[in-house]
Amino acid sequence: MDVVKHIVVGAHYGLRDWLVQRVSAVAMVMYTLLVIAILLSQSPLQYAEWKALFSHQWMRLASLLFLLSLFIHAWIGMHDIVMDYVHATAIRLGLQVAVILALVVYTAWSIQILWGT
Repeated sequence: MDVVKHIVVGAHYGLRDWLVQRVSAVAMVMYTLLVIAILLSQSPLQYAEWKALFSHQWMRLASLLFLLSLFIHAWIGMHDIVMDYVHATAIRLGLQVAVILALVVYTAWSIQILWGT
């Protein structure tokens, strides 16, 4: 009687990714509901009102949390798609590096927009 042992290798942790995507989705929904509530209570907002709203630290932090949740959510989705459908290792690695670089640039750009002058 032979016992076959399967060794799981790789950096893909399904349950953790699933949970992170669900938590990030909840954060994005909460922010969306906040923005909808603001729009319904103060509509129509002009540039001065938007500027005043985003001058508050809590709104900047909420927006940054939304954007970071979006970027993490996007990374997990793109990582899964690339891992599932791109079989050539060099191309898969190149695509993953490109996605990571884009998300890092988007994060830096978001911070610049939220806290820039």
